Amino acid sequence: MLYVSTRGTAPKVDFKGALLAGLASDGGLYVPESIPQFTPQQIAAMRDLSYAELALKIMAPFVAESFNADDLKRMIDAAYSNFRHEAIAPLTQLSKDHFVLELFHGPTLAFKDFALQLLGYLLEAALEGKHATVLGATSGDTGSAAMAGCMHAKNLDIVILYPHGRTSDVQRKQMTTLGAKNIHALAVDGTFDDCQDMVKNLFGNADYRAKTSLLAVNSINFARVLAQIVYYFYAALRLGAPATRLNFTVPTGNFGDIYAGYLAQKMGLPMGKLIIASNRNDILARCVATGEYKMAGVNASLSPSMDIEISSNFERLLFDLFARDGAALGAAMTDFRKTKSLKLTPAQHADFTALFAAHAVDDAGTLATIKSTYEKTGYLLDPHTAVGVATTEKLNPAGVTVTLSTAHPAKFPDAVKQATGITPSLPAHLADLMAREEVITPMGNDITELKTFISKL
Repeated sequence: MLYVSTRGTAPKVDFKGALLAGLASDGGLYVPESIPQFTPQQIAAMRDLSYAELALKIMAPFVAESFNADDLKRMIDAAYSNFRHEAIAPLTQLSKDHFVLELFHGPTLAFKDFALQLLGYLLEAALEGKHATVLGATSGDTGSAAMAGCMHAKNLDIVILYPHGRTSDVQRKQMTTLGAKNIHALAVDGTFDDCQDMVKNLFGNADYRAKTSLLAVNSINFARVLAQIVYYFYAALRLGAPATRLNFTVPTGNFGDIYAGYLAQKMGLPMGKLIIASNRNDILARCVATGEYKMAGVNASLSPSMDIEISSNFERLLFDLFARDGAALGAAMTDFRKTKSLKLTPAQHADFTALFAAHAVDDAGTLATIKSTYEKTGYLLDPHTAVGVATTEKLNPAGVTVTLSTAHPAKFPDAVKQATGITPSLPAHLADLMAREEVITPMGNDITELKTFISKL
């Protein structure tokens, strides 16, 4: 299988090429040239597979020319051996037609572990012993998951930018207390979008990227999206797919997690609606409602991993909405950066809303949902999952809905305590986290300063 850029001018690459490049040379994002298809009969035959076995089935068609089945199986088995629940992604029932898919049983207690535990092994294999620098930006969870997933690789340095003062204490500590010499946590004086822009700036410079051997771990890397497709199939199979058509509600800021659900649907998994759950940073919800993708600034919230203005992976969906016309989309994205607005045509908006719905939840609604869910069920939600649960309850879609639970409540104890009076405990392997010594590098919102830091690695 080959991968093409959403901007249309970068050369086509195989999976390994997309994995190592991250961002295409024309500034676009790589997407598969075609989507593998599964028939209802093939999906039904996957019902009794373990999570790792299912992952091999789903991912193999995307990587066949780059990794053989035996090597892919070895990497998948290693990646998911670190999860602390036998099911890997268990379902919990909140009500008759509402389930939560728990995606927080990995090493760093967040859904990012599903992709980043695997990505570390993929990168290590693809590099074939050569040294490289992994560079990424995080609004909270990606950073620690990338570090945990890549720190075992002796041929990698991992540099993660995060917005100073805009992550939870647990999120920060998970990045700054690992103690490995190849781990570098940079606290940037700015927002997540500032961090992301610095990363994109360096990846957009082909000469610099080649000279410094930069690798991407943010969700701009298609390998991240690929690993996330699996749990949509896993949840659906356990709730009756393909005979049952499910809705999925996804707390999302960068659109990567829900784009994986879109690809699952394109591969043949029956779906009702894919529901975007936004916090007060609601650019995606507004686009669903109005057809205009318009910047409005970033505001801090109780769900900081979603405090994002520009949803990077939305460009991948836009590529399909633009009928895969890379030149047209490239021009539209260039104009978007100048005008801060991109207006869908009526036909594009209709295609968008045919599968997607959306709702935005403010901090008051987030706290109210954590409180009410605990009072009704005894189940504690982290604030991101609470945004998802509140969205599901508000929209009340027909049929069964699965809300993705993207983080363990102990990652955001202040919000949970504010809502319920309960301070959730960290799992045993992180019980001493808050007492661990931190190593932090302050960083200005300055691309030159970042280049200087990388040059000294």
